[in-house]
Amino acid sequence: MNIFLHQLSLAIPLFSLVFIGYLTMRLSGWPTSVSDGLSRFVFTLVLPAMLFRLMSNARDLQTIDSRLLIAFFGGCLIVFIIGRLVSWKFFALDGVSQSVFALGGIFSNSVMLGLPMAKVSLGEAAVPPVALVVVFNSLILWTLVTVSVEWARHGSFSVKGFARTARGVLTNPVVAGVLTGTMFGMTGWALPAMIDSPIAMVAEAAAPMSMIALGMGLAEHSILDGIGISAAISTMKLIAQPLVVWTLAWLLGLPKLETQAVVLLASMSIGVNVYLMSHQFKALEGPTASALVLSTALAALTTPMFLALMH
Repeated sequence: MNIFLHQLSLAIPLFSLVFIGYLTMRLSGWPTSVSDGLSRFVFTLVLPAMLFRLMSNARDLQTIDSRLLIAFFGGCLIVFIIGRLVSWKFFALDGVSQSVFALGGIFSNSVMLGLPMAKVSLGEAAVPPVALVVVFNSLILWTLVTVSVEWARHGSFSVKGFARTARGVLTNPVVAGVLTGTMFGMTGWALPAMIDSPIAMVAEAAAPMSMIALGMGLAEHSILDGIGISAAISTMKLIAQPLVVWTLAWLLGLPKLETQAVVLLASMSIGVNVYLMSHQFKALEGPTASALVLSTALAALTTPMFLALMH
């Protein structure tokens, strides 16, 4: 219980910032362009700066175990299959809606929420493993759901669609921050103080600004739309995925820090990309938006619970 309370005490300030961002948008009457602008600023500058600075230290990369990718993405595949079966059996959804439902059960908010949580809860040593997952996350999971949707619609998959997904991932500012930081770290050079100092100041703002931007974005969505389906998606995401990933990490003999990192990521709330995918395919838009809000609120309790159990 003491460990849980300690993890909760670390998580509550971050989730309080999410709540502050949410209330700010709900009560201020500001247009959505305000939250869109802040999210874009955090996503394109603040988070990439933090990741570049952390990944530029090559010594951190030596501690990363490649088995964490098997544990995390293997867990994603298992839960995705379970999600499709659950959505077909209990909600009688069509193939496209099943794919969106299943994606909601595996696509974590790893950038705006996972990275700050890992840094606060597990320390800076946990950020490189998390960043490694972030690099592959969008490419692998978007490809998975694209294959699933295309197969449901046409019984085939377009190579052109995969190429478009890959191009979008490689031009992602967060992925660029990880890759350029890693390449710089491999040179063995140290950042000059006149460059490192401003990057460090920007990086320090990453966690609070990410939380506030997330809360402001959530204010655009309702929690009651399709509550039955959204509750099922949230349960898959917050309970099933971290349990499956944790089991795989244990079977693979993954070291403690990497295990904590991948389980923490798996326990994160649903990422906004799931809503973008539902909008793109015109399937489960309301329930997905509802699940974004619901899973973020519940993750304030479930994530500290899993971190405590791993101790």
